[in-house]
Amino acid sequence: MGYTPKKGWSKERKADLRNRILTSAKKEEELRLRRRRRQFYGAAAALLPIVLTLGYFFNASKAEPTIDQFVRDMPTATPQNPDKVTVILGEGNQVALDEDEGRVEYSETGSNVSMGNGKSIEQRLGDTDKPTFNTVMVPYGKRSFIKLSDGTKVWINSGSKLVFPAAFSKKSREVYLEGEAIFEVAHNKDRPFRVKSSKQSIEVLGTVFNVSHYSEDEVMQTVLKSGSIRITYENEDEGFLMKPGTLSSFNKKSKKISTQEVDPDDYFSWRDGFLTLDNSSLGEIASRLSRYYNKPIFFGDNELAYQTFSGRLDLSEDMVRVLRTIKETTDFQIVENKESILLK
Repeated sequence: MGYTPKKGWSKERKADLRNRILTSAKKEEELRLRRRRRQFYGAAAALLPIVLTLGYFFNASKAEPTIDQFVRDMPTATPQNPDKVTVILGEGNQVALDEDEGRVEYSETGSNVSMGNGKSIEQRLGDTDKPTFNTVMVPYGKRSFIKLSDGTKVWINSGSKLVFPAAFSKKSREVYLEGEAIFEVAHNKDRPFRVKSSKQSIEVLGTVFNVSHYSEDEVMQTVLKSGSIRITYENEDEGFLMKPGTLSSFNKKSKKISTQEVDPDDYFSWRDGFLTLDNSSLGEIASRLSRYYNKPIFFGDNELAYQTFSGRLDLSEDMVRVLRTIKETTDFQIVENKESILLK
């Protein structure tokens, strides 16, 4: 402590001391406030990633799952009856159809499913914000017709799979195709219809078109019969519009896109039991016939596979008779056994 005179301090000295004490107390309070702020901001910074993560998962749980996510995450489905058209419901239940051309129709709500074999199934859809996806698997040698809940009609060719929601959401209409199908889309200007696959996306408002996208084929094709569609291939941003009477091809190896004018009926004829050929190679014809009849065709001479043919084949006849029709224009032998056919 400092020295205090007997007569006491002057008023000025007392005032100066009081100001020093108040200033020191104020500085100490400011230091305490700064420490508290640093602790608060440090805790907030530590909690921020947790809050953001929780928010992401909360929003993701509320978000409507896309059909791409469902297809990517869905386990590999094996039909219990691999030789029959199979409908796999959202709960995982399988329904096998006995007909060669299995017919499936959905009610407007998607909860009632009518099967071609006379069955009618009630399907529990659950939360309307999260669609229930169904799958139709068509083996080689079979075909299927589906009427979706929005009224869209789909003819599915042999060796194909279609994934779709039992009832479309209020925001979008999307299906996923592997193989070949003809779509007659119900018009709805507020909800464009999209056909997706691993390397392309097709957007339509209301139209008729054929899509062929088999995993084993090097080229995927889309033919537009009526209306308008926008087709986008992988690594493209906007895609391009197609007009009726146009064929668009995409080579999956070279990534090359080509378009040409065609007669769409040539590419729709399989729906009516015919196969129309226009300078088609025998290799391509054999591949299509193998799927249609579910019997592989092999070549004893590779050059034979490159010979081209034009005409119209009646697929209501048996496979050998169809091949004999082609044989009338060239010279090759047909060797048939129980499991396959050899052309040489």
